[in-house]
Amino acid sequence: MDVTSYQNQAEGFVKRYLLSDPLLPYTSVLAGIFLCKMVYDLTDSYSSIHIKSYSALTKMKRIEWNNRGISTVHAIFISLMALYFVFFSDLFSDQTSLQGLMVLRSSPLSNFGLGVSVGYFLADLGMIIWLYPSLGGLEYIFHHSLSGVAVAYSLFSGEAQLYTYMVLISEVTTPSINLRWFLDTAGLKRSKAYLINGVAIFLAWLTARILLFIYMFYHVYIHYDQVVQLNTFGYLLVFVVPIALSVMNLMWFGKIVKGLKKTLEKRQ
Repeated sequence: MDVTSYQNQAEGFVKRYLLSDPLLPYTSVLAGIFLCKMVYDLTDSYSSIHIKSYSALTKMKRIEWNNRGISTVHAIFISLMALYFVFFSDLFSDQTSLQGLMVLRSSPLSNFGLGVSVGYFLADLGMIIWLYPSLGGLEYIFHHSLSGVAVAYSLFSGEAQLYTYMVLISEVTTPSINLRWFLDTAGLKRSKAYLINGVAIFLAWLTARILLFIYMFYHVYIHYDQVVQLNTFGYLLVFVVPIALSVMNLMWFGKIVKGLKKTLEKRQ
């Protein structure tokens, strides 16, 4: 009886406080930070036991290895959430019976997903700055800062969550990018897996970071009558963040094309 009583009290506490609408954004951010720490430790433990080349890496390389484990797990999580809300959920659909403007809709689940993502951006940005420039240069700080601010605003204001999730679909490219680094670090740069991964990066980047952004701008255009009703900051973020990220995506896509071309030429 005592165990059941404590269990009921714990469940009541979680529902009443941690998952209540006013506190959910904050608890989800904390959950994101906690999950980053947990994934970092699990990646370190698993790699130490099952990956022979891991122990031979320098301390900084092991830190980056584990850091990329965090970004991979976050990317899988937020990509699935984003794909669900953009293409499968009725929350932001024009045909739904939900009341209110599409650009002002949100739900506990959509808030939770964005909160976990904010927690990730905070944790990863903290590591990048603390170990600068070992985990990335100024472009990474700019990318994470811009993304973190945009996602946090959408979370706490409830505005333009659909467009935030559209942009977050681009995280689907992260696992293949990280896998490329893992293969290179493990000395498998000449393997067939490395070549296949390069092609996968090209296709994923073209789809998620080029074509999808074009679709998003089109969606904003046909729903501009709603977008214009956002607060000034939200209105600017709908345009500024995607445009800035599009420029960065095009620059990185050029490097991806050059890298894939060089790899294919070496194979001939």
